[in-house]
Amino acid sequence: MIKKSESLRKIASEVIAKEAEALCKLSESIDDNFTQVVELIHGIKGRVVVTGVGKSGIIANKIVATMNSTGTKAQYLHAADAMHGDLGMVGKDDVVVVLSKSGDTVEIKNLVPYVKEIGAPIVAIVSNLDSYLAKNSDYVLYAPVDSEACCCNLAPTVSTTVHLVMGDALAVALEKMNEFTAEDFAKVHPGGTLGEESRKLISL
Repeated sequence: MIKKSESLRKIASEVIAKEAEALCKLSESIDDNFTQVVELIHGIKGRVVVTGVGKSGIIANKIVATMNSTGTKAQYLHAADAMHGDLGMVGKDDVVVVLSKSGDTVEIKNLVPYVKEIGAPIVAIVSNLDSYLAKNSDYVLYAPVDSEACCCNLAPTVSTTVHLVMGDALAVALEKMNEFTAEDFAKVHPGGTLGEESRKLISL
């Protein structure tokens, strides 16, 4: 039982170490493209539309939630549903952020030409610079991934972590650009522990 416990703890430590290493590489990959994307989003009249498929879609949803709670209006678009009417939420004054590890997912390749037709700038958060998405986006935020943490190097683990953190970096940079305050936070968090904490900050 002790050996099994030690083995499982070792697996956990290895996964955490691998993802931490990937985040260090992500930090090193931040360049002027990041600055340009933040300035682009900060200046738009519309909103940020974040899209992805599968696990990338789940991460896109979280990025949208973080942006909305920190002063950047955002909306989630499922890449597949976009082809069946949801593309109607995208306008030329929006910015479309597309998450994809491979950059060659069928649903993404189908979606990109229609977004271009609308005229909204496309920002790729992608781990493959040779992909269709990277080559057909207006801005590319490179999220390097050497391999996934799962035993088969298939299940999105490292890739979803680095994409999520890139999204957090965008949200916080925009929060700073928007001069978003604790008072602003309280307005969009009227309930829950976070709302209570933000109101305490205001009263200090």
